[in-house]
Amino acid sequence: MTIFEVLNFNRELLERLRRIGVRLEDTAYIDLFVDFNNMVGAGDKVSYAVAVLADKYGVSERKVYSLIKRFQSSALPICPAKNDCNPRAV
Repeated sequence: MTIFEVLNFNRELLERLRRIGVRLEDTAYIDLFVDFNNMVGAGDKVSYAVAVLADKYGVSERKVYSLIKRFQSSALPICPAKNDCNPRAV
């Protein structure tokens, strides 16, 4: 299957994900976020969990904090039509 065929087959899903603010590269950090939730749930401090996970996944602590913030945020509303609204507008 070619990349085009995969994109074409999943076009609607990918478009919906894009409209609510999901980034394709976020999939690389799903395990990091699961590990973060497990560590904090087990009683580890956030700053300790961030430091450990930054080292484990080879990213900066700032990147870990950024991912945590994005993954914990609510999805943006889906606009009924393309360019029909600006979800980031005030």
